[in-house]
Amino acid sequence: MDAVVWLEEVGKNDLSVVGGKGASLGEMINIGVPVPGGFAVTAQAFRDFINRAGISKKLFEALKVDVNQETELHRAEKTAKKLIMEAKVPEDIEKAIKSRYEEMCKREGEQVFVAVRSSATAEDLPDASFAGQQETYLNTRGAEDVFNAVRKCWASLYGARAIFYRVEQGFEHDKVNLSAIVQKMVDSEKSGVMFSSQPSTGEALVVIEGAWGLGESVVSGSVSPDNFVVDRKTKNIVSKYIATKEIMIIRDPKTQKTVTINVPAEKKDAVVLTDSEAIELAKYAEILEKHYGIPQDIEWGVEKNKIYILQSRPITTINNGKKADAATEESGKILLRGLGAAPGVATGIVRLIASGRELDKVKTGDIMVTKMTMPDMVPGMKRAGAIVTDEGGMACHAAIVSRELGCPAVVGTKKATSLLKDGMEITVDGGKGIVYEGRVALAAPAKPASAASGGGVVFTKPITATEIKVNVSEPDRAAAAADTMADGVGLLRIEHMILGLGKTPNWYIKNGKTEEYINELVKGIKIVADAFYPKPVWVRTLDAPTDEFRAMEGGEGEPHEHNPMLGWRGIRRDLTETEHFRLEIRAFKKLHEMGLSNVGIMLPMVQHVREFQKAKAIMVEENLDLERIDVGIMVETPV
Repeated sequence: MDAVVWLEEVGKNDLSVVGGKGASLGEMINIGVPVPGGFAVTAQAFRDFINRAGISKKLFEALKVDVNQETELHRAEKTAKKLIMEAKVPEDIEKAIKSRYEEMCKREGEQVFVAVRSSATAEDLPDASFAGQQETYLNTRGAEDVFNAVRKCWASLYGARAIFYRVEQGFEHDKVNLSAIVQKMVDSEKSGVMFSSQPSTGEALVVIEGAWGLGESVVSGSVSPDNFVVDRKTKNIVSKYIATKEIMIIRDPKTQKTVTINVPAEKKDAVVLTDSEAIELAKYAEILEKHYGIPQDIEWGVEKNKIYILQSRPITTINNGKKADAATEESGKILLRGLGAAPGVATGIVRLIASGRELDKVKTGDIMVTKMTMPDMVPGMKRAGAIVTDEGGMACHAAIVSRELGCPAVVGTKKATSLLKDGMEITVDGGKGIVYEGRVALAAPAKPASAASGGGVVFTKPITATEIKVNVSEPDRAAAAADTMADGVGLLRIEHMILGLGKTPNWYIKNGKTEEYINELVKGIKIVADAFYPKPVWVRTLDAPTDEFRAMEGGEGEPHEHNPMLGWRGIRRDLTETEHFRLEIRAFKKLHEMGLSNVGIMLPMVQHVREFQKAKAIMVEENLDLERIDVGIMVETPV
């Protein structure tokens, strides 16, 4: 086996030669995806080096430690890395690396900057993909510097976090090798990560995260990125969140070194991606998922308006079997909001962690709070009941590892480490991205049908081409409805809740009890939205006919109609008696502020687009964010 191979010479079947990262890059090049070219120093070259240098026995003996004892773990790291960095690399391997880089420069017509990345033979396999176990060296130029970066990658196979990870995953140290990927550097003006399917639920939604500069800021979680969600079926952007981006990583134009700088003021709150770029990225995500047959976690960059795909690996966190609980006490005091990165709810004691050296503070069930998790914090994350960070997005280390561990996580809160104090009790809702003060009561989670069935019979959700949703009239039936494993609620009728109050909306308005009315609506809708979260719940605005209201307190002035079913109801009442409609909108706004982003609004009995436009205008007047809340119509015949 050669010590080096061009990336275009390998593919997905060459995991043992170039590791998961190298195999994926070669595969993508060969199917026409825009991937920067380069070469790989093979895993066999690494194994040949440690054997011929005579260090393999000492190396693997040094790794026989209790990885849960930090002192032993760091001693093993120091010993192993010293062996790698001080051993003599065989001359033929060193020459192969340097000459291949020089040949690459001839191909490009200049001495190129490269990224030297680690690609372990087990790191990116489908059954285990903890992010960032080995090192990457950016903006490297010159044969000697490239060779030294390759050696550092080899040494990073024995970092503390990598040693701990292999032991936890059951990989034998002497069975894991490392290939170093030397790839032309993309000097990205903007970059990030995307998931070809929603990383928690597996829905056909491409989730794209982006920030200014090189992508390391997004992957590491040092910046909170913009977030785009593209529907793969319609090719439309269905949601867009623009973050305040504080820092960016760039190649310094003077020193040519990789540096972190503050984002210029005019770009901090500016949109990173154009809509057309987001749609094009989603196209590549769909191509890669179809090619590999499973959802993909993809790194991308844009240089001079050209998109490059830098890496693709399987998502391993979809449907891990844990159903998320949901916080139900709307009276709970909200301390923080962030991005719900890993679903579930946990209550525990805050432990502020500044570095991996403080992990002993985290006991089982504690809430780990940090600026951003690093790979060496995984031992503490495994003990934590939940994770809360200042920075990060759906693709950051904290998010990926938390989903893999089944641990609730809220990232990108901006101020968790300054607002929360050691010893505080908090409740973390990782689905909705909310941190509550103290202990917040939890809904009894709806049991899946497989758990509810008796006699050892297991029921699974049938696969259908069309989404199957349920209709719900009474909130107390929400749990039973969720047990059906439906794809959401297609229609939640709020008039049934209102009829149960015994008083019309106008009674509450005339008696100065509008807040009481809003709270009753929120309470009922929330029960259903919680039971199905994050699946969609479409709530129909008031659609009670006049004869039903006439029998209620406050309904004395309701008109008598020949056919109330086709009379003054639905959108017709909403646009002529707007005050009650505004109260419903305020209830919807409150629900979304609670984190129930799965609640959509359905307007009934719509006959003309003008009616829809007028209703949306009222929503805008009530400060409802129509960019983040779905609004639809119910078309009925005859109307």
